[in-house]
Amino acid sequence: MAQSAFILCVREAEPFVAALRERFDPVALLGVPAHITLLFPFASPERITPAMFEEARAIAQSVRVFPFRLARIERFPDTLYLAPEPVGPFVELTERLARQFPEFPPYEGKFDTIIPHLTVAQGTPEELIEAEGELRERWPQGGIEVRASTSVSLIENSTGVWKPLREFTLAEPRTT
Repeated sequence: MAQSAFILCVREAEPFVAALRERFDPVALLGVPAHITLLFPFASPERITPAMFEEARAIAQSVRVFPFRLARIERFPDTLYLAPEPVGPFVELTERLARQFPEFPPYEGKFDTIIPHLTVAQGTPEELIEAEGELRERWPQGGIEVRASTSVSLIENSTGVWKPLREFTLAEPRTT
């Protein structure tokens, strides 16, 4: 089934997580870069209209470019992830997208709380222990600084491989 998702790519994380994601995160092998998901699932690509693109562009333009840090290594029951700080801009983007497109609640409405995260590994407890040990060996003290996120990506999978569909630029940062 064709799918799409809004994500924020995190290129700065790739040197630390790419090899682990290739082994432990199935979507990495399908073309999804290191990222923080903003809204998934979204509309099937053939159902995305020009008006939806414009609405997404307006949302992205309402949020200023922001730096953040991948601060901690954390876990969900079956997922190892990196937690960003601050979480506010990610939550804001997710909430705005979800309000604009209420027929596509984040993660199909399965969770009460938005927890921004960059997935490193999914699997059994043993696999997560292995992945976490390897990640901690290469983890930089103080986390991973991300200069500034400048755009939101809409990616799609209509062929079995995820590909970029559209980029939506965030607003320029305020100058002093």
